[in-house]
Amino acid sequence: MSKVMTLADRLQKARVASTPEVSDRAKRGLAAYVGAQAQGMQAIADLADGTAATAIGQLGLSAMSPTGLDCASGCAFCCILSGDDGGTITESEAVALHSTLAPLVGQRDGRAWHPKACPSLDPETRTCRAYDARPMICRAYVSTDVTACEAVSNGQVAPGPGTLGPYHTYLAAIGLSRAALKGTKRVATYALSRVAAAAVEGKSLDDALTAARHKPAELDAELKRSKRDISRAS
Repeated sequence: MSKVMTLADRLQKARVASTPEVSDRAKRGLAAYVGAQAQGMQAIADLADGTAATAIGQLGLSAMSPTGLDCASGCAFCCILSGDDGGTITESEAVALHSTLAPLVGQRDGRAWHPKACPSLDPETRTCRAYDARPMICRAYVSTDVTACEAVSNGQVAPGPGTLGPYHTYLAAIGLSRAALKGTKRVATYALSRVAAAAVEGKSLDDALTAARHKPAELDAELKRSKRDISRAS
């Protein structure tokens, strides 16, 4: 119990580069998560690998019913990724994604449809072969205009696609977890596309995580982008 209380104190004092509303929401979520854990060490492990942050984000998504969306099965323009990163994911999400895709070694992947597509895609149907294990960044990205998605995939700026609020809460929860566990346990983030590529190319989980692990500054940069996105939307 003392370890849980110490962790709760650390979370209360933690700070993250987000808006006050999002930071407070993430902090309340983490406090509730830690308080519900009977074992302090399990709470620490869940904060460290992102299990807690993901649970908070998914709970937020489950409470939403966005309307007017133009998303449909096989519409995969949002799965055409910029750069070699593809988005920020937690360790628990990376492990789940690798585990789901590893049996597909040797099969054609999304890059057979588009060179920058997520390797999780089926190149024929353009549906996600890791749908149940997809990370928060995939779950929270939606659009009200599929033509805008296609334009964005080609590097243009177009209104319509966007990220739902719980993703920002999830990111803030990762940042708060890292601040609370500083000096105790590492809280790492990973590149979605590099994890997926490593899995379908037959690399082990350890090798995939090593190759895809972000430097700490990557999460800081993503949190700053998140804060800018929130400010633009408000």
